[in-house]
Amino acid sequence: MSVQKVIEIMSESSKSWEDATSTGIEKASKSIKGISSSWVKDQSVKVEDGKVTAFRVTLKVSFEVK
Repeated sequence: MSVQKVIEIMSESSKSWEDATSTGIEKASKSIKGISSSWVKDQSVKVEDGKVTAFRVTLKVSFEVK
């Protein structure tokens, strides 16, 4: 039986929500080993002068506790 830890991270991209998600997981995996899953908790955008300038995601990331 394994035990999983779940943390919450936020990530941002100027391209898309998908890119923000990928970037967040890639960056988190540099300091968190064994990420096994993630899900998008929330999505939002940054708006400047009436235009979307950034896509933001809040991710729940799980990994096994050794």
